[in-house]
Formats: sequence, structure tokens, C-alpha cells
Amino acid sequence: MTRITLATLALGLAATAASAQTAIDRTRPDAPALAAFGPYGVGVREMVFTRPDQINVAHATADDLPRYDRRLTVEIWYPAAEGAEPGIAYRTLLRDGVTPVALVGRATRDAAPSDSGPFPLVVLSHGYPGNRFLLSHLGENLASKGYVVASIDHPDSTYDDQTAFGSTLYNRPRDQTFVVEQMAGLADALPDMAGVVDAGNTAVIGYSMGGYGALILGGAGVTEAAVALDYAPPQRLLAEHLAGSASHAALPDPRIKAIIAIGPWGRNTGFWDAGGLAGVQTPLMLIAGSVDDVSQYPAIRQIFAETTGTTRHLLTFTNANHNAAAPIPAPLEGWKVSETLGWAPFDQYADPVWDTLRMNNIAQHFATAFLDLHLKGMADRADYLNLVPDAAEGVWSMAEDGTQQADHSYWRGFQNRTAVGLLFETLPAE
Repeated sequence: MTRITLATLALGLAATAASAQTAIDRTRPDAPALAAFGPYGVGVREMVFTRPDQINVAHATADDLPRYDRRLTVEIWYPAAEGAEPGIAYRTLLRDGVTPVALVGRATRDAAPSDSGPFPLVVLSHGYPGNRFLLSHLGENLASKGYVVASIDHPDSTYDDQTAFGSTLYNRPRDQTFVVEQMAGLADALPDMAGVVDAGNTAVIGYSMGGYGALILGGAGVTEAAVALDYAPPQRLLAEHLAGSASHAALPDPRIKAIIAIGPWGRNTGFWDAGGLAGVQTPLMLIAGSVDDVSQYPAIRQIFAETTGTTRHLLTFTNANHNAAAPIPAPLEGWKVSETLGWAPFDQYADPVWDTLRMNNIAQHFATAFLDLHLKGMADRADYLNLVPDAAEGVWSMAEDGTQQADHSYWRGFQNRTAVGLLFETLPAE
């Protein structure tokens, strides 16, 4: 009998982890109805968009505002023409900023686009820190359903270039609106993408600091107290986003028809007040964990209550923390303690209570319903958003032939017993 030593076993496990690839395109059997991938193949391209002659906030001081060209690397997913072969491996970095990881999806690099467009645009914006692949599961999923998705690497805010927080505070909404503009003219750089992007129907989906930027872009001007904070950009640069200012009033883009903010940061630190949040006029969906201790769940509920200028929804994962719904499943490379960080990067992606894939699928379902309603005009999708607020109070009542009984009130699109631990609340514009 061959003896397997602990050392041999450890080497084998290490080799497996080193060659592992993390799948971003899975759908659980118990996923809600709209989570599944759509009818289109998925193409993907990488572009770099440059914002010329910008203030270099990361190096700004009380006496000097140096300038630079701000380069945004953007991953673009889109509906592909028939015949595209799926199975891409994305090469990126772990949360420690040094460990390479491979993510496996179903896109085809540089595939020819579908000729069935134009397709609405969705901009994805990661947290601090993060990168353009943190929400890649959502990017591929939405592209398969007839959306063009542009996911941004925000400089000064990625895993390998994280620097002064003030840069993120100042640049996040400006990056987002710049990418909308660049995507509107994408055919100028990529002629074969002519007729593919409908930027006139755009949504922004932001996680954490991405949600902060999306809310500012949607009309939530910041407070004077935020402008004066020690970690805000110097020389009152953040006043550009001040509620009531001419510069902030000019920021919202009428092409943006929907916003999804996942765990949005800001209300917990006084960046907004009720007056500033009332400026949001764009249909809004908030997604959060009920024990979020980063953006603070009570503060997210304040955002929900105070965005009185629009109809808004709040999807809550009971007992989930800040990683609710947004991040990809944790790469296997992140399961061990990082020498760089001193802790396991697993914590950047996972939740102690909820399975990440489960949350991803639920977010895909609700994002599809919300975007189909507001960007594609699919009125019947409103049925997926008109729900008993506490899923636990929904009644499953089906006849033997599968037809709903009169007292059936279980969440539309969810199988029996699968909406456990979820809340979905809606408030109308006031």
C-alpha cells in the first residue's frame, strides 16, 4: 500500500489551488426564475478610456493641484453573434494586489456582436478597493439577456493601486458619467460595434463606493460637512458634488434611467442628509445585508427613506454583512492567509452566513426585473417587484396542476421555500 504523507497531501492541495479557476457563471438549481442566463452568447472586449488633464487628487495638496491623464480600463460584455464559443479565462489579481487568479466564464474574447441591437447600457462600478471583475458574474449574465455592460477599473481604488481615499470620493461619479459618454461613441473606436450600444437607455450599478458614486450621479448632492472632512480631497474639491451647487446640478445624465446601489457607502458618515438624498430622481434599487457594518445597514435604510424624489426598492439579505450580493465567489487562492495582508482575502468576497453564489443569483434575478422594466419597457417585469415585503409571510398555494390558488402570495419567480431570509420593500416617490 502506498503511504501518503501529510507533506505530499499538502503539496497536492497547493498544486490544485495554484491551478484552480473560479467559475463566475453558475446558476444554482434553486435560483429564482430571472437569474438564469439569457438567449445570447456573450462577447467581451477590453478598452482603455482616458480622461485627459484631470486633477491628480491622490497627489494633491493644500498648495498644489497637479494634473494628469486618468486612464480607465473597462471590460465590456455584450450580446454576441451566433457561433461564439464560450469558456473564457479572465486573468486578474486577488484582493492582496499581487496574487494572480483565473476566473472562468462563458464569454468569448473579441466575438462579433449580435446584429439584434441596439442594446441598453449598464455601467458597473466596484468598491474600494476592487476591480472590474468583482461584479463580472453580473456583467456576463446581463449581456446574455440583451445588455451591453461596461465594468470600470477605477484608478487609485483597485487592489494593486489603492491610494488616497479622497480620489475615490471625488472621481467615482465623474468616472461613471465619463464611461457612459465613451460608450455612447464606442463605434468611433470599434466600427464593428456600430448599432450595438443604446446609451440613451443606461443604468449604473455600483457596489459600496460604486454605489456612493451612482447616488451622487443620480442627484444625491453631498453635505458641507463631507466637503470639510480630513480625508476629503484638499482645497474643497468635493464641493463639486455639493448639494445645491451648479456643478452638481450639471452632473446627472438624463440617459441614466435606473440605478442599483449595493451596500452604498456614505450616509453612515454624513456624506448625505435628507435634503441631499431627495435630489435623486432616477428609479432606484438598493441591495444590502441587514448586519452591514461597513456602510451600516441603518444608514442604508435612511437612504431608502430619504430618496423621496423617486420610486425605490430595498432588497435585504437578513444577517448578511457588507459583501451581500455583489462580489464574485471567493477565488480558492484567497482561502489561505495572505503574507501581504496578514489575513485571508476570502473575507473580501464571502459572507459568514449566506452562500455567495446564492446571493449572486438572487441579485441577477432582481437586477434583470428592474432593468427590463426601466430600460426595455417590459411592463410585466413589475410583477417581480410587487411582493409581500417579508418573504416569510408569503403563502405558497398551488393546485396539483401547478396553477396558483387565490391565496398564493409567494414571491414571483421563487420556488417554494427558497425566498427564506429575504425582505423586499418599496416606497413611491413623494
